[in-house]
Amino acid sequence: EWSANGENLLTLRSLASPSSLQGPELHGWRPPVDCVRANELCAAESNCSSRYRTLRQCLAGRDRNTMLANKECQAALEVLQESPLYDCRCKRGMKKELQCLQIYWSIHLGLTEGEEFYEASPYEPVTSRLSDIFRLASIFSGTGADPVVSAKSNHCLDAAKACNLNDNCKKLRSSYISICNREISPTERCNRRKCHKALRQFFDRVPSEYTYRMLFCSCQDQACAERRRQTILPSCSYEDKEKPNCLDLRGVCRTDHLCRSRLADFHANCRASYQTVTSCPADNYQACLGSYAGMIGFDMTPNYVDSSPTGIVVSPWCSCRGSGNMEEECEKFLRDFTENPCLRNAIQAFGNGTDVNVSPKGPSFQATQAPRVEKTPSLPDDLSDSTSLGTSVITTCTSVQEQGLKANNSKELSMCFTELTTNIIPGSNKVIKPNSGPSRARPSAALTVLSVLMLKLAL
Repeated sequence: EWSANGENLLTLRSLASPSSLQGPELHGWRPPVDCVRANELCAAESNCSSRYRTLRQCLAGRDRNTMLANKECQAALEVLQESPLYDCRCKRGMKKELQCLQIYWSIHLGLTEGEEFYEASPYEPVTSRLSDIFRLASIFSGTGADPVVSAKSNHCLDAAKACNLNDNCKKLRSSYISICNREISPTERCNRRKCHKALRQFFDRVPSEYTYRMLFCSCQDQACAERRRQTILPSCSYEDKEKPNCLDLRGVCRTDHLCRSRLADFHANCRASYQTVTSCPADNYQACLGSYAGMIGFDMTPNYVDSSPTGIVVSPWCSCRGSGNMEEECEKFLRDFTENPCLRNAIQAFGNGTDVNVSPKGPSFQATQAPRVEKTPSLPDDLSDSTSLGTSVITTCTSVQEQGLKANNSKELSMCFTELTTNIIPGSNKVIKPNSGPSRARPSAALTVLSVLMLKLAL
């Protein structure tokens, strides 16, 4: 009997592992519902509701291994595995988000053995992409068609102006600025708890085309980069007198269902992957940026570490000092923010107004001639500040994709084609230039030779 129980215990742990709780293959035959609805469905069915109560009692026991090996606990889990409650998920910003997350963690927290470094996200997978946001709003509107004018623009200032033109964005931004700047006493510069709440409301209720512009605007000078760093009012929401240990900060975050869920979601969508072109899971920049923004307003709030316009480094307010024998784990946790290629690439991509593998809604345009490959110097690390391709080119790219126009031989469209190509393969030193140089003359030259030969044969 104990052999069978031990096998079942291993099954429970494997079912609760992050790999088994994430992805479309999860109970592919049954689409997941949100946990609030799943709980209502379970409560309406006597067998499910009683088994759910039993399992919660099992997981609350001190000797967890013994409880999970118990026959009643096994039977309860078997029933719940066949109910919508077991693989339910939540939506960020939903009306009953906290209740949904409490239901989710009431089951999944007790099934994992010890503290997991990466936890499965309780949120539904993100299917939208950056290109969807670009279609909703002209990200670089107002900069003019001249790349020189665009290069001199302060995109972060433009983002703030755009926010002020939207009633909802202006209202919620004014609210958090007022609250986060309100000094409580000479020793207490602000009420951080209220500041965090106001920030969460802003990033959860204002559309991404406004919030992303303020958080991820591209900069070429320190003034712009400092405005970007000041977006979340860091003196209140981010900085403190001393930096806590990152693992201690993570421990505090995980005692709160909302903070724990946002951190798990960040790891699920921004964890560096070496099997994708962009270093992001599923090559989805939008999912990573959304998860990053979702952590603002919690204990794990991240921000830019300095006002450098050329380097993008973000971090929570913590360090790995005093980690003892956990220093390696602490450094690994911190690097997921400070040295994360997925997050860095996603921020740069938004600043450039580009996405990877964008499939236009209209008919795809094709070059009229076979492309010729030429070597050019590698793009700089601070791609978001590069002026080699102006924002007018990005706008042209978008309009061509949306309208399904055929590409002609204009310089503007050639540059558009080049930018899309180089962004699909980051770090490539090859740029495809359609219809360039001598390749244009080849078809007409061949026709001329053929005409002469035909005349000679006729004579």
